[in-house]
Amino acid sequence: MSTPQQPDHRGPDGLTRTWDRRRFSPPTAPEGFIDMIDAMRVLQDRITGAAPPADLVADATKILTELSARLEPYQVGEREQLTGHLSEVPGRAQMMSPVLLVDSYDERHVRGRVTFGRFYLGGNGAVHGGAIPLLFDEVLGRLANTGQRNPSRTAYLNVDYRSVTPVGKELQVTGEFVREEGRKRLLRATVHDGERLCAEAEGLFVELRPGQP
Repeated sequence: MSTPQQPDHRGPDGLTRTWDRRRFSPPTAPEGFIDMIDAMRVLQDRITGAAPPADLVADATKILTELSARLEPYQVGEREQLTGHLSEVPGRAQMMSPVLLVDSYDERHVRGRVTFGRFYLGGNGAVHGGAIPLLFDEVLGRLANTGQRNPSRTAYLNVDYRSVTPVGKELQVTGEFVREEGRKRLLRATVHDGERLCAEAEGLFVELRPGQP
């Protein structure tokens, strides 16, 4: 039996790429937490692509149920949870969104790479159409809030599907902060498969007023 391959978070120069979202410090995760998240991402892909026999289904269900019960006593509030808040690691330890590997960024631009695993399959080798806006919202939302900018939320996200976005292939992602007008921030992003444009998006983000969640 082959060992599931863990995601490679390193860039072309062998360095791990991170994206410092804003000015506050991320929480500290216990040793092995990121490895657990990576193993869960692999599991999502393996379950999605499997047609297992009944005995394996029963075993897996038992294991997952037992693991859920062990984790239950350690549930915390949103502010205390680790997933989604670990801005120093690719994907922020968020298992819902595809992992963006950042190659370069500043307060107005970001360039990186993403590979949609089997978990995001829509059909015929193409990424599910609903997963692509998920990536764009993650990329543009983080860029909208990068640096010393006050927090903002998505007002709209318009996505144009230009061609098939393939599963299992490394794709190039770009994001650009176009302009800011008062509380409004306009941004654009693209996903390319080589020279071919797969999808592009325009997003409007609005800065939160004091006290807004």
